[in-house]
Amino acid sequence: MSIKIQLHALGIFQENCYVLVDEATNQAVIVDPGQDPDEVIEAIQGLDVVSIIITHAHLDHIAGLREVKQAAPQAKVMIHEVEKDWLVDPELNGSARYPEYIDPIDGPGADVILQHGDLIALGEHRLEVRFTPGHSPGHVVFVGAGFVIAGDTLFNNGIGRTDLPGGDTALLIKSIREQLYTLPEETIVYPGHGPSTTIGRERKSNWAVNDQGDLLSGGSNVQWT
Repeated sequence: MSIKIQLHALGIFQENCYVLVDEATNQAVIVDPGQDPDEVIEAIQGLDVVSIIITHAHLDHIAGLREVKQAAPQAKVMIHEVEKDWLVDPELNGSARYPEYIDPIDGPGADVILQHGDLIALGEHRLEVRFTPGHSPGHVVFVGAGFVIAGDTLFNNGIGRTDLPGGDTALLIKSIREQLYTLPEETIVYPGHGPSTTIGRERKSNWAVNDQGDLLSGGSNVQWT
């Protein structure tokens, strides 16, 4: 059986949290639990949540981590080594800068440190970890059979912003070209904000980076990523 993917757009940032469910085993993986995750907690009732995996530790992608971890204490929190300290440091994850919108995020910390090439188990399925820095220095994406959970690397006709601490536009474009655009064209892209797309569509028409050139004119289609 295949993986069922549930989308939950959370909080004031409308961050896309995904719940991946292996229907054969009832195991689940939660990706990027954002602000106000009540609907995610409701959705995982009766599921065996084995891990909570983080594409990157900006505040909008981890604001609901503590609540989700409390609801699924057996789940292992997984993040790339470069940003493991961001989970427990409000200055690094950005929550200290927005006290009017969000409480400071200071944990929980990581249970498992991810590296490029790691495989995350979900029932009989495996998610491949690919290191994609640029939007943030420790960003990763998760590649499954026919899809990629892209976080804030690649959007539907957009890319992640690079004006936050640790951002690097040239490095983000390199990550997209080497780690995302090498996937099959029919691969579905599930981004950190906004609607899904495909690798083929973005290679042909993404305003920022496509097959005709790098960093074309235009602007990102998200407000805070």
